[in-house]
Amino acid sequence: MQLSDYQTYDATGLAQLVATGEVSADELLSAALEAVDAVNQPLNAVVATFEDEARRFIREEMKDGPFKGVPFLLKDLTAHYAGQPTGAGWPPRAFLKPDADSELVRRFKKAGLVTFGKTAVPELAMDWTTRSRAHGVTNNPWDVTRTAGTSSGGTAAAVAAGIVPMGHGNDGGGSIRVPSSVCGCFGLKPTRGRNPVAPSGSTWQGMLVEHALTRSVRDSAALLDATAGAHPGQFFNSPAGGNFRTELGVDPGSLRIAVSTRAPYGAPTHPDCAAAVAETVRLLEDLGHVCEKHDIDLPADGWDAFETFILAEYATDMKLEAQALGRALTEADFPPMLWDMIEAGNRISAVDVNVATTRLHAVAAAVNATFSRYDVFLSPTLAQPPLPHEAFPQATSMRGHYEFYLSWMPFTHIFNVSGAPAMSVPLAWNGEGLPIGVQFAAAPAAEGLLFRLASQLEAARPWAARRPPISVGAK
Repeated sequence: MQLSDYQTYDATGLAQLVATGEVSADELLSAALEAVDAVNQPLNAVVATFEDEARRFIREEMKDGPFKGVPFLLKDLTAHYAGQPTGAGWPPRAFLKPDADSELVRRFKKAGLVTFGKTAVPELAMDWTTRSRAHGVTNNPWDVTRTAGTSSGGTAAAVAAGIVPMGHGNDGGGSIRVPSSVCGCFGLKPTRGRNPVAPSGSTWQGMLVEHALTRSVRDSAALLDATAGAHPGQFFNSPAGGNFRTELGVDPGSLRIAVSTRAPYGAPTHPDCAAAVAETVRLLEDLGHVCEKHDIDLPADGWDAFETFILAEYATDMKLEAQALGRALTEADFPPMLWDMIEAGNRISAVDVNVATTRLHAVAAAVNATFSRYDVFLSPTLAQPPLPHEAFPQATSMRGHYEFYLSWMPFTHIFNVSGAPAMSVPLAWNGEGLPIGVQFAAAPAAEGLLFRLASQLEAARPWAARRPPISVGAK
């Protein structure tokens, strides 16, 4: 298959070609590897490939699933592929190879996906842009001087550039939606517990969820159909049911949509991001929806509680890493800022964590109360357009680190806290030609409603033909 043809298909389209015998899985894999060679150098999105294993999988193990033969990339963070390192952008982990697939990877394989590589992540996912000592900085295909987002930035850049039509991502505070916004992809964060969480089953007490970044809405829906479902090793499981592919093209009716551009906890919203929401409101009203201004009033101590919770989780993660490595971790293992965060987490008591969790329940209650009055909540995905690399501080105080978080990505984490599904949709570009995502959220377990709305928006304002300057299909 020629790259000029390969890049025109989404994953569903490629699977149809394999099913009808028009192209083979081996041919698609060759095209994907050629795409890596063509565009990865300026992006630094794909940090490892394993062609021999992918060819073996095609010969010996490939299932007759909905995505049979489609090339796929894993985010190099949590989803373990047996025999391949899960490096997390962290030098001590570079050679740590899992003995078995995580449950999510088993479901990807059952769906027929051919995983052939890993994508870049921030070091241990503790940075607000995709950079690490292990792999360097990942660039945005719309402008290589700018961030690809955090922490699924490598996947977002690879999908936007056409290396694969969809790739794995996960989201503990916005890490599917943030890179989708800055790279012009579609990114859905499912309901807490909808997909199996890799590898431990209860990462960040259910705030971290697994799914994918895609170019088309139908790929996201069909993949969630293939992977969702209860897992006995998981502490949180969402309600069963939902055939999300059948929601596509269904008229969502006239939805009552709450609209807010006021960032939680006081961060200013850039005019480009506010303009993207205003433009989206006009589109929604043209489609028959009712949009009303509505800001969510959150508990004043909600951010402090989130910060306390996450610092404790970072420290917990590193205690587990030390056990996996079989040695104590020291300051030399980390960049200074990460070490400060881990040490801060170690100083937090169990009582403090439980108090913070109680306050996060109050945040969740405030967020989910919105859906007793409204069907959907609309906001910017981010408070700023895609930022230049130099905007991200290389060294700062821990307080400055979190203040920067709130200035950059304040809109996303509240839906990790609440457990509600949320999606970033690529509906706007600013005057510099950079994508500006808008975020829609709905009540827990209401992914079907979001897919109905997303497919309506995709039909009304298609984005698939918009390709970045660094892409397989660029002229």
